[in-house]
Formats: sequence, C-alpha cells, structure tokens
Amino acid sequence: MNIETKMIIDQNPNLKRYLKEHSYWYKYLNRDPKSLKAMDEAMRKEYKLTTKDRLEKLNQNISLVYNFLDILK
Repeated sequence: MNIETKMIIDQNPNLKRYLKEHSYWYKYLNRDPKSLKAMDEAMRKEYKLTTKDRLEKLNQNISLVYNFLDILK
C-alpha cells in the first residue's frame, strides 16, 4: 500500500476500523490504490453514513419529537 493511501486511511477512523474488520481490502489496495474510493463507498453503506441514511435518521428523529409533543398535548 502506498504512503498516500495509508495516510488517508489513518486520518479517517471509520476507514481504519473498516479495514481492520474487512482485511481483504489490503489486497485490493496493494494492487490498486484507486480502489480506496470503492472501499470508502462500501464502508459508508455498511456504517450507514450515506446521505440517504442520514436523511432517514433525521426524519425518524423529527417523527419521534412530533409524536412526543403530540402525547404532551
């Protein structure tokens, strides 16, 4: 793995943890450092960090607050 890729992974704790949990990515990163983008996308999907997931979580929180306020009335 080249130094730039290693530095990017070390700066992002989620990528670092994902790489520890899915060690097969070492093989892909050693062969092609450009596969870091694919690993980042896979990590975001697994840890639910995509924009869609964040919007769903926000929607659930708003719904929870709305229901709570509705109960208080």
